[in-house]
Amino acid sequence: MGFFSFLGRVLFASLFILSAWQLFNEFDARGGPISKELIPKLTVVKKNLSSKLGVGLPDIDARQFIATIIFLKGVGGVLFVFGSTLGSFLLLLHLALTTPLLYDFYNYTPGKPKYNLLLNEFLLNTALFGALLFFIGMKNSIPRRQLRKKTPKAKTV
Repeated sequence: MGFFSFLGRVLFASLFILSAWQLFNEFDARGGPISKELIPKLTVVKKNLSSKLGVGLPDIDARQFIATIIFLKGVGGVLFVFGSTLGSFLLLLHLALTTPLLYDFYNYTPGKPKYNLLLNEFLLNTALFGALLFFIGMKNSIPRRQLRKKTPKAKTV
């Protein structure tokens, strides 16, 4: 059972690790190709948060946000492979930050091709979020191996 558990974690985390590696290789002075898609969405989020909170917020730097994504995916994925709960929390944080931002199907009308594509990706990331929550729940429900107290041997005279 231990080997299959490890293999499952490797296969699951490979999605995040390989994605982080690709983002890292494409990362440049502007943040890479993803920054073109991310900058307008971060601007909208800043505007909405500023209007809801009634406070002017500083600009969200897309390059730093992409670097954070790379860190969360890469380090979280590697830690998750070794069964770390911290790794799963890092991956949860990544999914919580990026899923509603990148896959904003709610800004499109149903029936359009872009709507269906974004909804599909949103649901996929939601399922990954659920799988990570399941992992954390299972990890916490399994009792840790308890050390047995050795019974002292009777001394013979």
